[in-house]
Amino acid sequence: MSPVPQTPADLILRNGRVYTLDDVSPMVSALAVRDGVLTAAGDEASVASLRGPDTRIVDLGGRFVMPGLVDVHAHPYMAGRAELRELIVHPALGLDDVLAAVRERAAHTAAGEWILGGSVGSHLLTGLDGTALAALDAAAGDHPVMLRDDSVHNRWLNTHALHLAGISSSTPDPEGGRIERDPATGEPVGLLVEGAAALAERAAAAGTSVESDAACLTRAVEILHSFGVTSFQDAATPLPVLRALKHLDDADRLHAWVVASLPLNDPYTGSDPVGEELFVLRERFRGRHVRPDFIKIFLDGVPTSRTAAFLDPYLPDAHGRCGHGGTNFSPEELSSLLVKCAADGLSTKIHCVGDAAVRQALDAIEAVRRHAPDTAVLFQIAHGEFIDPADVSRLAALDVVADLSPALWFPGPIHQAIREQVPEPRAGRMCPNRDLADAGVLLAGGSDWPVMPSPNPWVGIEGLVTRQDPTGRFPGVLWPEQALRLDEALALHTRDAAEAMGIADLTGSLRPGKSADLIVLDRDPFDTAPDALADTVVLETYFAGRSVYRAC
Repeated sequence: MSPVPQTPADLILRNGRVYTLDDVSPMVSALAVRDGVLTAAGDEASVASLRGPDTRIVDLGGRFVMPGLVDVHAHPYMAGRAELRELIVHPALGLDDVLAAVRERAAHTAAGEWILGGSVGSHLLTGLDGTALAALDAAAGDHPVMLRDDSVHNRWLNTHALHLAGISSSTPDPEGGRIERDPATGEPVGLLVEGAAALAERAAAAGTSVESDAACLTRAVEILHSFGVTSFQDAATPLPVLRALKHLDDADRLHAWVVASLPLNDPYTGSDPVGEELFVLRERFRGRHVRPDFIKIFLDGVPTSRTAAFLDPYLPDAHGRCGHGGTNFSPEELSSLLVKCAADGLSTKIHCVGDAAVRQALDAIEAVRRHAPDTAVLFQIAHGEFIDPADVSRLAALDVVADLSPALWFPGPIHQAIREQVPEPRAGRMCPNRDLADAGVLLAGGSDWPVMPSPNPWVGIEGLVTRQDPTGRFPGVLWPEQALRLDEALALHTRDAAEAMGIADLTGSLRPGKSADLIVLDRDPFDTAPDALADTVVLETYFAGRSVYRAC
Protein backbone atom coordinates (compact mmCIF):
# COMPACT_ATOMS: atom_id res chain seq x y z
CA MET A 1 0.00 0.00 0.00
CA SER A 2 1.39 3.41 -0.88
CA PRO A 3 1.69 5.96 1.94
CA VAL A 4 -1.02 8.56 2.43
CA PRO A 5 1.00 11.78 2.92
CA GLN A 6 4.53 11.95 1.48
CA THR A 7 6.04 13.53 4.58
CA PRO A 8 8.67 12.05 6.89
CA ALA A 9 7.40 9.74 9.59
CA ASP A 10 7.99 10.23 13.30
CA LEU A 11 8.21 6.47 13.75
CA ILE A 12 8.80 3.49 11.48
CA LEU A 13 8.34 -0.08 12.67
CA ARG A 14 10.01 -2.54 10.30
CA ASN A 15 10.89 -6.22 9.92
CA GLY A 16 7.66 -7.49 11.46
CA ARG A 17 4.87 -9.88 10.67
CA VAL A 18 2.03 -7.35 10.82
CA TYR A 19 -1.54 -8.66 10.79
CA THR A 20 -3.50 -5.52 9.93
CA LEU A 21 -7.15 -6.71 10.06
CA ASP A 22 -7.48 -4.59 6.90
CA ASP A 23 -8.80 -6.57 3.93
CA VAL A 24 -6.87 -4.39 1.46
CA SER A 25 -3.47 -5.37 2.88
CA PRO A 26 -4.02 -8.08 5.50
CA MET A 27 -0.33 -8.86 6.13
CA VAL A 28 2.53 -6.36 5.80
CA SER A 29 6.05 -6.02 7.19
CA ALA A 30 6.36 -2.34 8.09
CA LEU A 31 4.36 0.62 9.42
CA ALA A 32 4.93 4.37 9.43
CA VAL A 33 3.47 6.80 11.98
CA ARG A 34 3.24 10.57 12.10
CA ASP A 35 1.54 12.60 14.83
CA GLY A 36 0.04 9.45 16.28
CA VAL A 37 -1.61 8.37 13.02
CA LEU A 38 -0.64 5.55 10.68
CA THR A 39 0.60 6.98 7.41
CA ALA A 40 1.70 3.78 5.68
CA ALA A 41 1.37 0.03 5.99
CA GLY A 42 3.27 -2.01 3.45
CA ASP A 43 6.56 -3.57 2.51
CA GLU A 44 9.97 -2.41 3.66
CA ALA A 45 10.73 -0.40 0.52
CA SER A 46 7.52 1.62 0.44
CA VAL A 47 7.67 2.50 4.12
CA ALA A 48 11.42 3.24 4.07
CA SER A 49 10.73 6.07 1.64
CA LEU A 50 9.11 7.94 4.55
CA ARG A 51 12.24 7.90 6.65
CA GLY A 52 13.52 11.35 7.56
CA PRO A 53 16.46 12.65 9.58
CA ASP A 54 14.45 12.60 12.83
CA THR A 55 12.49 9.37 12.26
CA ARG A 56 12.79 6.78 15.01
CA ILE A 57 13.26 3.27 13.64
CA VAL A 58 12.08 0.21 15.55
CA ASP A 59 13.26 -3.19 14.33
CA LEU A 60 10.54 -5.68 15.26
CA GLY A 61 12.89 -8.62 14.79
CA GLY A 62 10.23 -10.64 12.97
CA ARG A 63 7.73 -10.34 15.83
CA PHE A 64 3.97 -10.61 15.28
CA VAL A 65 2.16 -7.28 15.36
CA MET A 66 -1.57 -6.62 15.27
CA PRO A 67 -4.02 -3.80 16.10
CA GLY A 68 -4.52 -2.83 19.72
CA LEU A 69 -7.28 -4.92 21.23
CA VAL A 70 -10.76 -3.54 21.85
CA ASP A 71 -12.87 -4.51 24.89
CA VAL A 72 -16.57 -3.88 24.24
CA HIS A 73 -17.68 -4.55 27.82
CA ALA A 74 -15.66 -3.55 30.87
CA HIS A 75 -16.01 -1.59 34.11
CA PRO A 76 -12.51 -0.12 34.44
CA TYR A 77 -13.28 2.31 37.26
CA MET A 78 -14.61 -0.52 39.42
CA ALA A 79 -11.59 -2.64 38.52
CA GLY A 80 -9.08 0.11 39.22
CA ARG A 81 -10.79 0.91 42.52
CA ALA A 82 -10.61 -2.76 43.49
CA GLU A 83 -6.93 -2.90 42.54
CA LEU A 84 -6.02 0.17 44.58
CA ARG A 85 -8.39 0.02 47.52
CA GLU A 86 -10.28 -3.25 47.87
CA LEU A 87 -9.95 -6.86 48.91
CA ILE A 88 -9.70 -9.13 45.87
CA VAL A 89 -11.24 -12.57 46.39
CA HIS A 90 -11.15 -15.21 43.67
CA PRO A 91 -14.65 -16.58 42.91
CA ALA A 92 -13.43 -20.17 43.06
CA LEU A 93 -12.55 -19.86 46.77
CA GLY A 94 -14.58 -21.71 49.39
CA LEU A 95 -16.24 -20.03 52.35
CA ASP A 96 -13.38 -20.70 54.76
CA ASP A 97 -10.88 -19.13 52.37
CA VAL A 98 -13.07 -16.04 51.89
CA LEU A 99 -13.37 -15.62 55.65
CA ALA A 100 -9.61 -16.02 56.03
CA ALA A 101 -9.07 -13.26 53.46
CA VAL A 102 -11.43 -10.94 55.35
CA ARG A 103 -9.68 -11.75 58.64
CA GLU A 104 -6.29 -10.94 57.12
CA ARG A 105 -7.57 -7.67 55.66
CA ALA A 106 -9.17 -6.66 58.95
CA ALA A 107 -5.87 -7.13 60.74
CA HIS A 108 -4.27 -4.47 58.51
CA THR A 109 -7.17 -2.01 58.21
CA ALA A 110 -7.76 0.96 60.51
CA ALA A 111 -10.51 0.35 63.06
CA GLY A 112 -14.00 1.12 61.80
CA GLU A 113 -13.06 1.39 58.11
CA TRP A 114 -15.07 -0.49 55.53
CA ILE A 115 -13.68 -3.66 54.00
CA LEU A 116 -14.95 -3.77 50.42
CA GLY A 117 -14.22 -6.32 47.75
CA GLY A 118 -15.11 -9.40 45.77
CA SER A 119 -15.76 -11.56 43.97
CA VAL A 120 -17.47 -14.18 46.12
CA GLY A 121 -18.39 -17.18 44.00
CA SER A 122 -22.05 -17.60 43.13
CA HIS A 123 -21.83 -21.16 44.40
CA LEU A 124 -21.59 -19.81 47.97
CA LEU A 125 -24.76 -17.73 47.89
CA THR A 126 -27.14 -20.50 48.87
CA GLY A 127 -25.06 -21.13 52.00
CA LEU A 128 -25.09 -17.56 53.28
CA ASP A 129 -27.38 -18.03 56.28
CA GLY A 130 -27.24 -16.84 59.89
CA THR A 131 -24.34 -19.14 60.64
CA ALA A 132 -22.32 -17.70 57.77
CA LEU A 133 -23.21 -14.18 58.96
CA ALA A 134 -21.85 -14.96 62.42
CA ALA A 135 -18.66 -16.30 60.86
CA LEU A 136 -18.25 -13.14 58.78
CA ASP A 137 -18.82 -11.00 61.87
CA ALA A 138 -16.10 -12.90 63.71
CA ALA A 139 -13.65 -12.51 60.80
CA ALA A 140 -14.37 -8.79 60.39
CA GLY A 141 -13.97 -7.66 63.97
CA ASP A 142 -15.09 -4.03 64.25
CA HIS A 143 -15.13 -3.42 60.48
CA PRO A 144 -18.21 -3.15 58.28
CA VAL A 145 -17.81 -5.56 55.33
CA MET A 146 -19.42 -5.60 51.90
CA LEU A 147 -18.39 -8.27 49.41
CA ARG A 148 -19.73 -8.46 45.84
CA ASP A 149 -20.47 -11.79 44.21
CA ASP A 150 -19.03 -12.84 40.86
CA SER A 151 -22.04 -11.51 38.95
CA VAL A 152 -21.71 -8.13 40.77
CA HIS A 153 -25.50 -8.28 41.12
CA ASN A 154 -25.52 -9.34 44.79
CA ARG A 155 -23.79 -8.31 48.03
CA TRP A 156 -22.79 -10.08 51.25
CA LEU A 157 -22.68 -7.85 54.33
CA ASN A 158 -21.79 -8.43 57.95
CA THR A 159 -23.97 -7.21 60.81
CA HIS A 160 -22.06 -3.93 61.21
CA ALA A 161 -22.54 -3.12 57.51
CA LEU A 162 -26.23 -4.05 57.63
CA HIS A 163 -26.67 -1.58 60.50
CA LEU A 164 -24.88 1.22 58.61
CA ALA A 165 -27.05 0.50 55.56
CA GLY A 166 -30.16 0.81 57.71
CA ILE A 167 -31.23 -2.79 57.07
CA SER A 168 -33.17 -4.63 59.76
CA SER A 169 -35.97 -7.16 60.03
CA SER A 170 -38.46 -4.36 59.40
CA THR A 171 -36.78 -3.06 56.22
CA PRO A 172 -38.99 -3.84 53.22
CA ASP A 173 -37.51 -5.40 50.10
CA PRO A 174 -36.70 -2.62 47.64
CA GLU A 175 -38.21 -2.67 44.16
CA GLY A 176 -36.36 -5.17 42.00
CA GLY A 177 -34.41 -6.62 44.92
CA ARG A 178 -34.56 -8.88 47.92
CA ILE A 179 -33.12 -8.92 51.43
CA GLU A 180 -32.53 -12.54 52.36
CA ARG A 181 -33.87 -13.34 55.84
CA ASP A 182 -33.81 -16.14 58.35
CA PRO A 183 -37.09 -18.02 57.79
CA ALA A 184 -37.63 -18.47 61.53
CA THR A 185 -36.75 -15.00 62.86
CA GLY A 186 -37.09 -12.73 59.83
CA GLU A 187 -33.68 -11.22 60.57
CA PRO A 188 -31.44 -10.37 57.58
CA VAL A 189 -28.70 -12.94 57.02
CA GLY A 190 -26.44 -10.52 55.12
CA LEU A 191 -27.25 -11.42 51.51
CA LEU A 192 -28.69 -8.62 49.37
CA VAL A 193 -30.01 -9.73 45.98
CA GLU A 194 -30.18 -7.59 42.83
CA GLY A 195 -31.82 -4.19 43.55
CA ALA A 196 -31.14 -4.49 47.28
CA ALA A 197 -27.43 -4.20 46.51
CA ALA A 198 -27.84 -0.44 46.04
CA LEU A 199 -28.64 -0.06 49.75
CA ALA A 200 -25.19 -1.38 50.59
CA GLU A 201 -23.34 0.51 47.88
CA ARG A 202 -24.79 3.83 48.98
CA ALA A 203 -23.82 3.16 52.60
CA ALA A 204 -20.28 2.15 51.68
CA ALA A 205 -19.66 5.02 49.27
CA ALA A 206 -17.11 7.44 50.67
CA GLY A 207 -16.62 10.95 49.39
CA THR A 208 -13.98 10.85 46.70
CA SER A 209 -12.38 13.53 44.57
CA VAL A 210 -12.19 13.65 40.80
CA GLU A 211 -8.45 13.07 41.07
CA SER A 212 -8.85 9.97 43.24
CA ASP A 213 -11.42 8.57 40.81
CA ALA A 214 -9.03 9.41 37.97
CA ALA A 215 -6.30 7.46 39.74
CA CYS A 216 -8.54 4.37 39.72
CA LEU A 217 -9.14 4.76 35.99
CA THR A 218 -5.46 5.35 35.30
CA ARG A 219 -4.52 2.15 37.09
CA ALA A 220 -7.17 0.23 35.16
CA VAL A 221 -5.90 1.54 31.82
CA GLU A 222 -2.36 0.52 32.78
CA ILE A 223 -3.59 -3.02 33.39
CA LEU A 224 -5.51 -3.04 30.10
CA HIS A 225 -2.37 -1.90 28.26
CA SER A 226 -0.45 -4.84 29.71
CA PHE A 227 -2.87 -7.16 27.90
CA GLY A 228 -2.80 -5.13 24.68
CA VAL A 229 -6.14 -3.33 25.11
CA THR A 230 -6.13 0.22 23.74
CA SER A 231 -9.88 0.87 23.43
CA PHE A 232 -12.82 -0.05 25.62
CA GLN A 233 -16.49 0.54 26.17
CA ASP A 234 -17.32 1.35 29.77
CA ALA A 235 -20.44 -0.77 30.17
CA ALA A 236 -22.15 1.45 32.78
CA THR A 237 -20.70 4.95 33.22
CA PRO A 238 -22.10 7.00 36.12
CA LEU A 239 -21.52 10.71 36.53
CA PRO A 240 -18.38 10.49 38.73
CA VAL A 241 -16.69 8.25 36.16
CA LEU A 242 -17.63 10.62 33.34
CA ARG A 243 -16.06 13.46 35.30
CA ALA A 244 -12.89 11.47 35.91
CA LEU A 245 -12.62 10.47 32.23
CA LYS A 246 -13.01 14.10 31.18
CA HIS A 247 -10.45 15.16 33.78
CA LEU A 248 -7.88 12.73 32.38
CA ASP A 249 -8.67 13.50 28.75
CA ASP A 250 -8.35 17.26 29.20
CA ALA A 251 -4.94 16.73 30.83
CA ASP A 252 -3.73 14.39 28.03
CA ARG A 253 -3.55 11.54 30.54
CA LEU A 254 -6.13 9.23 28.97
CA HIS A 255 -4.27 6.83 26.68
CA ALA A 256 -7.19 4.85 25.29
CA TRP A 257 -10.29 5.32 23.18
CA VAL A 258 -13.30 5.20 25.51
CA VAL A 259 -16.98 4.80 24.67
CA ALA A 260 -19.21 5.57 27.64
CA SER A 261 -22.56 3.88 28.35
CA LEU A 262 -24.75 6.12 30.50
CA PRO A 263 -27.09 4.08 32.74
CA LEU A 264 -30.81 4.39 32.12
CA ASN A 265 -31.39 2.37 35.29
CA ASP A 266 -28.96 1.18 37.92
CA PRO A 267 -30.38 -1.37 40.34
CA TYR A 268 -26.98 -2.46 41.65
CA THR A 269 -24.88 0.53 42.73
CA GLY A 270 -27.47 3.20 43.45
CA SER A 271 -25.72 5.76 41.22
CA ASP A 272 -27.50 9.06 40.72
CA PRO A 273 -28.50 10.64 38.40
CA VAL A 274 -29.58 8.06 35.83
CA GLY A 275 -31.75 8.21 32.73
CA GLU A 276 -32.72 11.46 31.04
CA GLU A 277 -31.27 13.54 33.88
CA LEU A 278 -27.86 12.08 33.04
CA PHE A 279 -28.30 11.87 29.26
CA VAL A 280 -28.77 15.63 28.87
CA LEU A 281 -25.32 16.19 30.39
CA ARG A 282 -23.44 13.91 28.02
CA GLU A 283 -21.94 16.50 25.67
CA ARG A 284 -20.13 18.12 28.59
CA PHE A 285 -17.93 15.04 28.79
CA ARG A 286 -17.16 14.47 25.12
CA GLY A 287 -13.47 14.86 24.44
CA ARG A 288 -10.61 13.85 22.22
CA HIS A 289 -10.70 10.25 23.43
CA VAL A 290 -14.13 9.99 25.10
CA ARG A 291 -17.35 9.25 23.23
CA PRO A 292 -20.48 9.37 25.49
CA ASP A 293 -22.61 7.84 22.74
CA PHE A 294 -24.37 4.89 24.40
CA ILE A 295 -26.92 4.32 27.11
CA LYS A 296 -27.00 1.17 29.24
CA ILE A 297 -30.20 -0.66 30.12
CA PHE A 298 -30.32 -3.48 32.67
CA LEU A 299 -33.25 -5.46 31.27
CA ASP A 300 -32.92 -8.60 33.40
CA GLY A 301 -30.64 -10.11 36.02
CA VAL A 302 -28.56 -13.27 36.18
CA PRO A 303 -29.42 -16.99 36.38
CA THR A 304 -27.56 -17.51 39.65
CA SER A 305 -30.07 -15.19 41.36
CA ARG A 306 -32.95 -16.60 39.28
CA THR A 307 -33.52 -13.08 37.95
CA ALA A 308 -32.54 -13.65 34.32
CA ALA A 309 -35.74 -13.76 32.27
CA PHE A 310 -36.34 -17.13 30.59
CA LEU A 311 -39.01 -18.45 28.24
CA ASP A 312 -38.97 -21.78 30.13
CA PRO A 313 -38.79 -22.16 33.93
CA TYR A 314 -35.87 -22.60 36.27
CA LEU A 315 -35.27 -25.75 38.26
CA PRO A 316 -37.44 -25.94 41.42
CA ASP A 317 -36.00 -24.01 44.36
CA ALA A 318 -35.96 -25.17 47.98
CA HIS A 319 -39.67 -24.37 48.22
CA GLY A 320 -40.56 -26.17 45.00
CA ARG A 321 -41.01 -22.93 43.05
CA CYS A 322 -39.67 -22.67 39.50
CA GLY A 323 -40.40 -19.27 38.05
CA HIS A 324 -39.12 -17.68 34.85
CA GLY A 325 -37.40 -14.54 36.16
CA GLY A 326 -38.54 -11.19 34.82
CA THR A 327 -37.55 -7.96 33.15
CA ASN A 328 -37.25 -4.45 34.58
CA PHE A 329 -39.46 -2.90 31.88
CA SER A 330 -42.63 -3.92 30.14
CA PRO A 331 -42.42 -4.48 26.38
CA GLU A 332 -44.25 -1.20 25.78
CA GLU A 333 -41.97 0.74 28.12
CA LEU A 334 -38.82 -0.65 26.52
CA SER A 335 -40.00 0.07 22.98
CA SER A 336 -40.91 3.64 23.92
CA LEU A 337 -37.54 4.18 25.61
CA LEU A 338 -35.55 2.88 22.65
CA VAL A 339 -37.51 4.91 20.12
CA LYS A 340 -36.91 8.10 22.12
CA CYS A 341 -33.21 7.42 22.67
CA ALA A 342 -32.70 6.62 19.00
CA ALA A 343 -34.38 9.90 18.09
CA ASP A 344 -31.87 11.64 20.37
CA GLY A 345 -28.98 9.91 18.59
CA LEU A 346 -28.15 7.60 21.49
CA SER A 347 -27.01 4.04 20.83
CA THR A 348 -27.97 1.36 23.36
CA LYS A 349 -26.29 -1.51 25.20
CA ILE A 350 -28.93 -3.80 26.72
CA HIS A 351 -28.04 -6.30 29.45
CA CYS A 352 -29.91 -9.48 28.47
CA VAL A 353 -28.93 -12.85 29.87
CA GLY A 354 -32.10 -14.95 29.57
CA ASP A 355 -33.72 -15.82 26.26
CA ALA A 356 -36.97 -14.06 27.20
CA ALA A 357 -35.06 -10.82 27.82
CA VAL A 358 -33.26 -11.18 24.49
CA ARG A 359 -36.58 -11.63 22.71
CA GLN A 360 -38.11 -8.60 24.42
CA ALA A 361 -35.07 -6.50 23.46
CA LEU A 362 -35.28 -7.63 19.84
CA ASP A 363 -38.99 -6.81 19.73
CA ALA A 364 -38.24 -3.30 21.00
CA ILE A 365 -35.37 -2.82 18.53
CA GLU A 366 -37.66 -3.97 15.74
CA ALA A 367 -40.05 -1.18 16.76
CA VAL A 368 -37.20 1.33 16.40
CA ARG A 369 -36.25 -0.03 12.99
CA ARG A 370 -39.87 0.32 11.85
CA HIS A 371 -40.27 3.78 13.33
CA ALA A 372 -36.94 5.14 12.05
CA PRO A 373 -35.53 2.76 9.42
CA ASP A 374 -32.65 5.09 8.54
CA THR A 375 -31.38 5.68 12.08
CA ALA A 376 -27.63 5.26 12.45
CA VAL A 377 -27.68 4.34 16.13
CA LEU A 378 -26.19 1.05 17.26
CA PHE A 379 -27.77 -1.66 19.40
CA GLN A 380 -25.82 -4.18 21.44
CA ILE A 381 -27.23 -7.21 23.23
CA ALA A 382 -24.84 -7.57 26.17
CA HIS A 383 -24.07 -11.12 27.28
CA GLY A 384 -26.87 -12.94 25.42
CA GLU A 385 -25.78 -16.16 27.05
CA PHE A 386 -29.11 -17.80 26.26
CA ILE A 387 -30.74 -17.05 22.90
CA ASP A 388 -33.69 -19.00 21.56
CA PRO A 389 -32.71 -20.52 18.18
CA ALA A 390 -35.64 -18.71 16.55
CA ASP A 391 -34.10 -15.36 17.54
CA VAL A 392 -30.54 -15.88 16.29
CA SER A 393 -31.32 -14.75 12.75
CA ARG A 394 -33.27 -11.76 14.10
CA LEU A 395 -30.08 -10.23 15.48
CA ALA A 396 -28.63 -10.16 11.98
CA ALA A 397 -31.85 -8.95 10.36
CA LEU A 398 -32.15 -6.08 12.85
CA ASP A 399 -28.41 -5.23 12.67
CA VAL A 400 -27.92 -5.96 16.38
CA VAL A 401 -24.44 -6.54 17.82
CA ALA A 402 -23.80 -9.57 20.01
CA ASP A 403 -21.64 -8.31 22.89
CA LEU A 404 -19.98 -11.60 23.86
CA SER A 405 -19.08 -11.11 27.47
CA PRO A 406 -18.05 -12.28 29.92
CA ALA A 407 -15.93 -15.31 29.00
CA LEU A 408 -18.65 -17.88 29.66
CA TRP A 409 -18.17 -19.90 26.49
CA PHE A 410 -16.11 -22.43 28.43
CA PRO A 411 -16.66 -24.29 31.72
CA GLY A 412 -15.98 -22.32 34.90
CA PRO A 413 -17.36 -21.40 38.33
CA ILE A 414 -20.20 -19.21 37.06
CA HIS A 415 -21.29 -21.86 34.60
CA GLN A 416 -21.27 -24.42 37.39
CA ALA A 417 -23.51 -22.16 39.49
CA ILE A 418 -25.88 -21.67 36.54
CA ARG A 419 -26.29 -25.44 36.23
CA GLU A 420 -27.68 -25.45 39.77
CA GLN A 421 -30.54 -23.18 38.69
CA VAL A 422 -31.15 -23.91 35.00
CA PRO A 423 -32.16 -27.38 33.76
CA GLU A 424 -30.37 -29.40 31.13
CA PRO A 425 -30.02 -29.36 28.23
CA ARG A 426 -30.60 -25.60 28.36
CA ALA A 427 -27.79 -24.97 30.88
CA GLY A 428 -25.28 -26.56 28.51
CA ARG A 429 -26.46 -24.61 25.48
CA MET A 430 -24.88 -21.30 26.39
CA CYS A 431 -23.29 -18.73 24.12
CA PRO A 432 -24.29 -19.86 20.59
CA ASN A 433 -21.34 -18.00 19.05
CA ARG A 434 -20.99 -20.16 15.92
CA ASP A 435 -24.69 -19.89 15.15
CA LEU A 436 -24.53 -16.11 15.53
CA ALA A 437 -21.48 -15.81 13.28
CA ASP A 438 -22.99 -18.05 10.61
CA ALA A 439 -26.18 -15.96 10.69
CA GLY A 440 -24.16 -12.84 9.88
CA VAL A 441 -24.36 -11.20 13.31
CA LEU A 442 -21.59 -8.74 14.17
CA LEU A 443 -19.76 -10.20 17.18
CA ALA A 444 -17.78 -8.06 19.61
CA GLY A 445 -15.55 -9.33 22.40
CA GLY A 446 -15.53 -8.08 25.96
CA SER A 447 -14.25 -9.10 29.38
CA ASP A 448 -16.84 -7.73 31.83
CA TRP A 449 -13.87 -6.99 34.08
CA PRO A 450 -13.93 -7.00 37.12
CA VAL A 451 -16.99 -9.28 37.08
CA MET A 452 -14.45 -11.59 35.51
CA PRO A 453 -11.24 -11.45 37.58
CA SER A 454 -8.96 -10.42 34.70
CA PRO A 455 -9.39 -8.38 31.51
CA ASN A 456 -6.93 -10.65 29.69
CA PRO A 457 -8.48 -11.05 26.20
CA TRP A 458 -6.21 -13.99 25.37
CA VAL A 459 -8.03 -16.21 27.86
CA GLY A 460 -11.31 -15.38 26.12
CA ILE A 461 -9.78 -15.84 22.67
CA GLU A 462 -8.62 -19.34 23.56
CA GLY A 463 -12.03 -20.15 25.01
CA LEU A 464 -13.78 -18.92 21.88
CA VAL A 465 -11.70 -21.30 19.79
CA THR A 466 -11.63 -24.36 22.08
CA ARG A 467 -14.78 -23.97 24.27
CA GLN A 468 -12.61 -25.43 27.03
CA ASP A 469 -11.37 -23.85 30.26
CA PRO A 470 -7.93 -22.35 29.48
CA THR A 471 -6.86 -22.76 33.10
CA GLY A 472 -7.54 -26.48 33.09
CA ARG A 473 -9.34 -26.29 36.45
CA PHE A 474 -12.75 -27.14 34.98
CA PRO A 475 -12.89 -30.20 32.71
CA GLY A 476 -15.07 -30.73 29.69
CA VAL A 477 -16.13 -28.79 26.63
CA LEU A 478 -19.09 -26.41 26.57
CA TRP A 479 -21.19 -26.96 23.43
CA PRO A 480 -18.15 -27.53 21.16
CA GLU A 481 -20.15 -26.98 17.96
CA GLN A 482 -20.18 -23.26 18.83
CA ALA A 483 -16.41 -22.79 18.54
CA LEU A 484 -15.07 -19.95 16.38
CA ARG A 485 -12.00 -19.83 14.15
CA LEU A 486 -8.97 -17.93 15.40
CA ASP A 487 -9.28 -15.24 12.74
CA GLU A 488 -12.88 -14.64 13.85
CA ALA A 489 -11.86 -14.48 17.52
CA LEU A 490 -9.15 -11.92 16.75
CA ALA A 491 -11.51 -9.84 14.62
CA LEU A 492 -14.17 -9.63 17.30
CA HIS A 493 -11.54 -8.28 19.73
CA THR A 494 -10.29 -5.64 17.26
CA ARG A 495 -11.97 -4.49 14.04
CA ASP A 496 -15.45 -5.81 14.78
CA ALA A 497 -15.53 -4.54 18.36
CA ALA A 498 -14.50 -1.08 17.13
CA GLU A 499 -17.35 -1.17 14.62
CA ALA A 500 -19.76 -2.26 17.34
CA MET A 501 -18.73 0.74 19.43
CA GLY A 502 -18.90 3.25 16.59
CA ILE A 503 -15.15 3.98 16.53
CA ALA A 504 -14.06 1.94 13.50
CA ASP A 505 -12.98 5.17 11.80
CA LEU A 506 -10.44 5.67 14.59
CA THR A 507 -9.07 2.25 15.47
CA GLY A 508 -9.53 -1.51 15.23
CA SER A 509 -7.33 -2.13 12.18
CA LEU A 510 -3.93 -0.97 10.97
CA ARG A 511 -5.04 1.09 8.03
CA PRO A 512 -3.41 4.43 7.08
CA GLY A 513 -5.43 7.30 8.48
CA LYS A 514 -6.30 5.52 11.71
CA SER A 515 -4.74 5.91 15.14
CA ALA A 516 -1.46 4.04 15.49
CA ASP A 517 -2.78 1.61 18.12
CA LEU A 518 -0.86 -1.66 17.92
CA ILE A 519 0.66 -4.44 19.97
CA VAL A 520 3.76 -6.61 19.65
CA LEU A 521 3.35 -10.24 20.73
CA ASP A 522 5.73 -12.93 21.90
CA ARG A 523 4.29 -15.38 19.36
CA ASP A 524 2.31 -15.69 16.15
CA PRO A 525 -1.19 -16.77 17.22
CA PHE A 526 -1.67 -18.56 13.92
CA ASP A 527 1.37 -20.74 14.67
CA THR A 528 0.24 -21.40 18.25
CA ALA A 529 -1.63 -24.48 19.46
CA PRO A 530 -5.24 -23.51 20.29
CA ASP A 531 -4.83 -24.63 23.91
CA ALA A 532 -1.82 -22.32 24.33
CA LEU A 533 -3.38 -19.08 23.09
CA ALA A 534 -4.12 -17.92 26.64
CA ASP A 535 -0.35 -17.93 27.28
CA THR A 536 0.19 -15.16 24.73
CA VAL A 537 2.27 -12.32 26.16
CA VAL A 538 2.08 -8.71 24.98
CA LEU A 539 5.64 -7.41 24.71
CA GLU A 540 4.73 -3.81 23.87
CA THR A 541 1.61 -1.72 23.45
CA TYR A 542 1.39 1.47 21.42
CA PHE A 543 -1.44 3.98 21.65
CA ALA A 544 -1.51 6.78 19.07
CA GLY A 545 2.08 5.97 18.15
CA ARG A 546 3.30 6.22 21.73
CA SER A 547 4.65 3.24 23.64
CA VAL A 548 2.39 2.96 26.70
CA TYR A 549 3.47 -0.47 27.94
CA ARG A 550 6.58 -2.61 27.63
CA ALA A 551 7.04 -6.00 29.26
CA CYS A 552 9.98 -6.24 31.65
